[in-house]
Amino acid sequence: MSTTVALIGFGEAAQAFVGDARWTATASAFDKLTDCPDARKAKLSQYDTLRVGGAASASEAVAEAADVISLVTADQALDAARSAALQAGTFYFDMNSVAPATKREAADVIEGRGGNYVDVAIMAPVLPGRLMAPLLLSGPSADVGANRLRAIGFGNVKVAGPHIGQAAAVKMIRSVIVKGMEALTAEAALAANAAGVLDEVIASLDASEQSLSWAERIDYNLARMMLHGGRRAEEMAEAARTLESLGVEPLVTLGTMKRQRQIGGRHLAPADGLAAKLEQLRPRQANAA
Repeated sequence: MSTTVALIGFGEAAQAFVGDARWTATASAFDKLTDCPDARKAKLSQYDTLRVGGAASASEAVAEAADVISLVTADQALDAARSAALQAGTFYFDMNSVAPATKREAADVIEGRGGNYVDVAIMAPVLPGRLMAPLLLSGPSADVGANRLRAIGFGNVKVAGPHIGQAAAVKMIRSVIVKGMEALTAEAALAANAAGVLDEVIASLDASEQSLSWAERIDYNLARMMLHGGRRAEEMAEAARTLESLGVEPLVTLGTMKRQRQIGGRHLAPADGLAAKLEQLRPRQANAA
């Protein structure tokens, strides 16, 4: 336990990392939810349960840290970098799902303070892999940063290249497919259910692809959107920004953003089974088109 790591944002990903037995560092964390009286008690309880020191501000969290890991929602990523008054020489690992341009803006802030900025893309869901979740790094400090992350306990770390934004570009463009497929399956399932032809549509899809039944796939995709649609919508806004910077009009990507936000914004706990999830979504299907 020789390394001190500061965590800016203490949601599902950060808790999964420090809760892994392979985590080797002492940790201090700040989460914006501690500013909210209704959420403060629960957040502080999470700090205590995982033996993480809770800080009153981002600056307090990073004050003694050799490494900083930022894990906030996409819309808060740049503000998180601006709030981290870290010491010169500190490594700042930006693990947020944002566009390359956003990563470069954050890098300017961190490097302007003498820190070492590393663009990190988490390339798969953090659970169940935790510290074995695949990380893709880029930037001038990526090679050294990769070794520092391995020392903390991360076990699946690769370097994409020397430029900030390379890892983010891989993540964002991949998200166009992954989150887009979720939104498309949700849209089709809601329409098929409303038309009374869900079973027939699923059967026709199963006939063309057998690796995973479409009922299972739709069920899984709906669950992910119900739980994380709001966060994923922010990520897709960054994906759209990425495509625009490449001269590609993000027509489908923006639609995916809206669908993710629509379903996630209802804040529903997914019921067990596809039929039950569709029933949860049924009251507002008229607004789904």
